[in-house]
Amino acid sequence: MVPVTVIFDLDGTLADTSGDLLAAANACFRDIGAGDVLGPADAGTALNGGRAMLRLGMGRIGREGDEAEVDRLYPVLLGHYGAAIDTHTAIYPGAMAAVARLVEQGHAVGICTNKPEGLAQLLLTRLGVRDAFASLVGSDTLAVRKPDPAPLREAVRRAGGDPLRACLIGDSRTDRDTARAAGVPCVLVGFGPAGGDMAALEPEAIIGHFDELPGVVARLFA
Repeated sequence: MVPVTVIFDLDGTLADTSGDLLAAANACFRDIGAGDVLGPADAGTALNGGRAMLRLGMGRIGREGDEAEVDRLYPVLLGHYGAAIDTHTAIYPGAMAAVARLVEQGHAVGICTNKPEGLAQLLLTRLGVRDAFASLVGSDTLAVRKPDPAPLREAVRRAGGDPLRACLIGDSRTDRDTARAAGVPCVLVGFGPAGGDMAALEPEAIIGHFDELPGVVARLFA
């Protein structure tokens, strides 16, 4: 098959980052005297980003709708997160083997995430996998972020590919909407905190393990 560019989301797709994200949010709540407000059951919210966690926690301490405090705490959360970014984070089983197999087959691979680029660079470097990806576009790389299609297209271009011959591997409605806006297929992962909700999003494919990904990519572009 003609090579394509396979772009991965990061949080909840390549790696389970929820533990370190929740720890950073709880550090913020401890800073304001509220203690640890969030727990493991909130992993799905964690993968929706820092502001989502802060809003959930603020609601639990009776301050729902306090957007000014969410805005104030957000950079504090990023600071806590950057200081302990890989304590609990783990790459999902088979992910890097699938990446290696795709590259062996001649495909390019990259990352498009709504995590700030600097934090994504730091995390991937700490995990020892940054060099496996030809591109990385974060939430602040461009003036827009997913679900705008521009970051996905930029990630494809930076990996040396054609934005019209690519696919996005993700775990959320945001990823599905980004791929649709870019006019390319979306493959969602059926594992992780939000895995049970993927079928309702009607992606082009769902994988239950990364072992399936090279074959799915081959089928989508046959």
